[in-house]
Amino acid sequence: DYPVSPGVIDWSNLYPRFQQGDEVKFCDVGCGYGGLLVTLSPMFPEKYMVGFEIRVKVSDYVNDRFLALRQEDEVFHNAGVIRTNAMKYLPNFFRKGQLEKMFILYPDPHFKKCKHKWRIVSEGLLAEYAYVLQVGGLVYTVSDVKEVHDWMVDHFTNFPLFERHDPSEADKAAQVLIGSTEEGKKVLRNQGQSWTAIFRRVDDPHILNSQAS
Repeated sequence: DYPVSPGVIDWSNLYPRFQQGDEVKFCDVGCGYGGLLVTLSPMFPEKYMVGFEIRVKVSDYVNDRFLALRQEDEVFHNAGVIRTNAMKYLPNFFRKGQLEKMFILYPDPHFKKCKHKWRIVSEGLLAEYAYVLQVGGLVYTVSDVKEVHDWMVDHFTNFPLFERHDPSEADKAAQVLIGSTEEGKKVLRNQGQSWTAIFRRVDDPHILNSQAS
């Protein structure tokens, strides 16, 4: 199931303290077992964040995980998960320019060339990411496959609405990208390598040029 538009979503079903005027600001695309959101929730208690996960049993597990955490500590009231296909329905959940941060961590590499169209980073999907991100918003990417990392870097840097971004020391989210997810922890245990890249949403150059002229 998916909403026909962002305006019809009752987010209070997902967040117990959600009030009129509140908005979700962080989205973890393909959140897996929810490790990143569990880490980010107490770091950004004033930000509502959601994970999208397509697998039924995994999304159910994450939902139960958040419910259990809320029984122990109220701080986790701002994190939730939705079972959906982000490749198809992202604009159904968020209005234009709503999000401040998006996370694409350890995406399925889809190694075979015929499967590259299913990668979570493509020209068509970048247009949707740019739509839901506010200008100045950030996309955080991590992969333990160098070819997939290069693929994401190439697509983002060649898309006119994104530019490569070097995070400041004050960017708390950038500091926990690898060690917070279950996949990242597995890579660390196996002494593997992960590659990180962050991209910033920029103004449409066509609009800026028309305003200048």
